[in-house]
Amino acid sequence: MRLKILLSNDDGVDAPGLNALADRLEDLGEVWVVAPDRERSAASHAISLHRPLRIEQLGARRFSVDGTPCDCVYVGLHHLMDGDPAVVVGGINHGANLGNDVLYSGTLAAAMEGALFGFPAVAVSSATSDRDGDFSLAAEIGAKVIASVLERPMHPGVLLNVNVPKGPPGEIPGIKLCRLGYTDWADAVGVRHDPRDKPYYWIGGERAGHDAIVDSDINAHNQGYITVTPIHYDLTDYRSFAFVRDLRIDGYQNIPDTLGNGPLDYPTVRQRKS
Repeated sequence: MRLKILLSNDDGVDAPGLNALADRLEDLGEVWVVAPDRERSAASHAISLHRPLRIEQLGARRFSVDGTPCDCVYVGLHHLMDGDPAVVVGGINHGANLGNDVLYSGTLAAAMEGALFGFPAVAVSSATSDRDGDFSLAAEIGAKVIASVLERPMHPGVLLNVNVPKGPPGEIPGIKLCRLGYTDWADAVGVRHDPRDKPYYWIGGERAGHDAIVDSDINAHNQGYITVTPIHYDLTDYRSFAFVRDLRIDGYQNIPDTLGNGPLDYPTVRQRKS
């Protein structure tokens, strides 16, 4: 029996990047595509709790959902698939997902939703953002990374964030393990007026640069490397334990903890009900 792969994204079920990766992953296993029915970029880890979802089957093991990327992975895991996936994949994202931008990415969140349930997870992004662009290199690299992931176990709750630069393969110096960097965006709220003179707003300005953090994914990506960053959902800042222990709140005593100065073990992940 062929292993199963669950694939989603935030650019929509018809996105060329998703389809390019789906084609390459067919060499590795049975690909299940469950993706948003429209563009859902920057949806982050939002999930729909206060409205019903509509699901349309577009073909064999191919579905669109009128919800967020996380909705797609959730219904894929718990309703649509006829067995557990060997890996949950987000991508190919149209545009890089680097540094603090990963907090907004629906493609990253789709993969993280799989990681939260204990499945190996990979997010693949390309520097190519044009829908008419060539995603073949990112699909090739993404499939190779995923094939390697399938050969050995990953830590639970972890996803690999893979970013593939533009350019011919011969000009890419290699693949590099990186930490997340930090991108600075210009603060901007654009104000417009509709034909009835009522204001409406666009948020988000232009990219204003990035911090020169050693071994960051942004620096390496700008140098032409393929970058891989392992990301865990545990957002605890272990460096701040001492600061929190020194907090004094009138009327309440500080209770001793057993956390030490760092992570003793990864938090457990949710288990899928059989």
